[in-house]
Amino acid sequence: MPRFSRAERWVHWTVAILVVALIVSGACLYFPFLSGVVGNRNVFKWLHTAAGFLLPLPIVLALMSAAFRADLGRLNRFTPQDWVWFRRSRRSDVEPAVGKFNAGQKLAAAVTAGALIVLFGTGLVMYFGGVFDDGLQTGATFVHDWVSLAVSVLLGFHIAKGLADVDALRGMTGGDVPAAWAQTHHARWAAEMSADGGDGPAQELVLRSSDERDRPPGTDAP
Repeated sequence: MPRFSRAERWVHWTVAILVVALIVSGACLYFPFLSGVVGNRNVFKWLHTAAGFLLPLPIVLALMSAAFRADLGRLNRFTPQDWVWFRRSRRSDVEPAVGKFNAGQKLAAAVTAGALIVLFGTGLVMYFGGVFDDGLQTGATFVHDWVSLAVSVLLGFHIAKGLADVDALRGMTGGDVPAAWAQTHHARWAAEMSADGGDGPAQELVLRSSDERDRPPGTDAP
């Protein structure tokens, strides 16, 4: 079933390329011995600046996509099922029925978005250094460095999770995911997709089985 539109995939991979360029160039600026491998520190300074100023552009352009705006709404909204997902047992093989994004994905998206805004703001202070006093520049540099490190760690975790779940990765490369994967990991979203396709009985079956999985043992159905 379709998971991500072409516009969503485009903005994801464009932002990913820019973020990787920022991390690599930033590391070379922070650690001089890395830039020494290429032999021209100015190349990395130019790349870091250009990637930083370009970063908001694909996100702004993607806002013209209805699918992208709809998913932003989903990411910005926590549901009762999300709290069940947080409280679930790590030893359980059964996942709570959640929508298109689980609580972990929503939290990661919020943290990443906040971190990128902080990096962009502190980067502007560092770039236009002559406008601000030394104390503000020093604070911006400190925050920029540590938030960059946090984003690098989060990106590494994101890549590892993506590579570990081929079906999930397929949704961001080709746009589609297997229906069985959707019903296992995002049962409520699978039910919504079935309803959109006019498959009412399938929706009822998915939701009923999902609710039964979320219900504590020994509890009777309402």
